[in-house]
Amino acid sequence: MKLRHLTALAALGTAAALALAGCAGGGAGKDSDGGNASGDKGTITIGYMPSWTDGLSMANLLQNQLEKIGYDVKMQTLTDAGPLYAGVAQGDIDVFASAWPDLTQAKYMEKYDGKIEDLGTYNDNARLTIAVPEYTDIDSIDQLAANADKFDGKIIGIEPGAGLTNQTETVMMPAYGLEGKFELVTSSTAAMLTELKKATEKKEDIVVTLWRPFWANQAFPIKDLKDPKGAMGKPEGMHFLGAKGFTEKFPEAADLIAGIKLDDDQYGSLEDLVVNKFGEGKEPEAIKQWLKDNPKAFATQVD
Repeated sequence: MKLRHLTALAALGTAAALALAGCAGGGAGKDSDGGNASGDKGTITIGYMPSWTDGLSMANLLQNQLEKIGYDVKMQTLTDAGPLYAGVAQGDIDVFASAWPDLTQAKYMEKYDGKIEDLGTYNDNARLTIAVPEYTDIDSIDQLAANADKFDGKIIGIEPGAGLTNQTETVMMPAYGLEGKFELVTSSTAAMLTELKKATEKKEDIVVTLWRPFWANQAFPIKDLKDPKGAMGKPEGMHFLGAKGFTEKFPEAADLIAGIKLDDDQYGSLEDLVVNKFGEGKEPEAIKQWLKDNPKAFATQVD
């Protein structure tokens, strides 16, 4: 495994620990290029989970662009999707930087129906997966039940409140007869990646909950298990969500956000720069480099 991926894992662990401590990140009064933001158009609070690197990457991209057009940006970190959705619905958070509301997090959209605005879909090819190392001699989820001992009867998952966790536990496991044979072990994304790292370094078998697009799919020697029953759901979109009334309150910001459309390669390069090549604490530099490399990445990009 390349050193930069090990560094990224350490950074993820640190970020998760900070989030668990309830930290609220900076950004107020200081723009992502290191200068002072004027904030003459108002203050926008962006919420995200540091251990979910789609949110980490997109939150920092939004901070960069919104500050350049005159908004003051505050970054608010949380540790679970439930409080993040609640914060948006209550108006404490203006923007959820990267949500999966179509299927994976649909229960939150139903709970807060009418209290959250969909500000746009920046990628429409996201999907949930169950993965094992490339050297593991099974290729489909329907082979797990007969091989429970190989994995010590455990599927290593992420945060308890994640849509991926719910999909795995309430749909996939019953569909494939895994209840009573497997336990879904939840904790955090960082903890799951740590277990995946340990197992693949020792060439041990492990089964984990994952998703695409996500940098870990390239960082580790892993493969998605086939899902003949479609129990992990269909591809869906990754969205920006806003507090009710966001578009009316911040029309220029809403226009900019709606214009962000990234294909898999563009998104992958962004996440790789933020998480791996630059790492924790250097997110603004990573965003600057990505914007330089992708000058026409989305409709209303600000130089």
